[in-house]
Amino acid sequence: MNAYKTLRNQAEAEYITKKSRFIGYAAPAASAEDALRILDLIRQKHRDSSHNCFAYVIGRNKGIIRYSDDGEPSGTAGKPIAEVLLAKDVVDCAVVVTRYFGGVLLGTGGLVRAYTHTAALALDAAGICAMHETGRWHLRVSYPLWDRVDHAMRSLPVIVENTEYTADVAVSLLLRLDSEAETIGGLMKVTDGKLETQREETTFFYPWES
Repeated sequence: MNAYKTLRNQAEAEYITKKSRFIGYAAPAASAEDALRILDLIRQKHRDSSHNCFAYVIGRNKGIIRYSDDGEPSGTAGKPIAEVLLAKDVVDCAVVVTRYFGGVLLGTGGLVRAYTHTAALALDAAGICAMHETGRWHLRVSYPLWDRVDHAMRSLPVIVENTEYTADVAVSLLLRLDSEAETIGGLMKVTDGKLETQREETTFFYPWES
């Protein structure tokens, strides 16, 4: 299955322009219901705000895209937020931007820029990760060869989960399916084939750095 991008965490960011305060919230959302729950929580938190505009994209194929201007002039808030999500190619996530009006009109262009900028800040704060299909491997190597393996892994796409030093060195690590054959081959090469490997049967999507 193809990799896809989503958010690593839930986060918020703030932007102030011409006395208007914009607070952006970005969060993972596995479904439209999740996205609406996030929106409801933000609305409750900011009952006194001028607007709570939002957008969300659900599904690896971006099958569900929804957005709302929440009373702002048409096309100045919800759609710009959605366009940021689409530009960053993230799915299964929601962004809500709360605005406290500061008394100075921003104009159509100003609103678009403010909502766009705040949404981008929130997404950056949440952290975008690439979800790749991943497998777990268990390696065992003798101590004389461990330095070679340890050095090689530092430049390979692996995530080391655990290392145990017993009679040999036993390592549990995660490998992306699209690179595991090459990675294991590289480790075999540096040990002249003197590396025990075992792969768990299950695979899963795991967040890697985007």
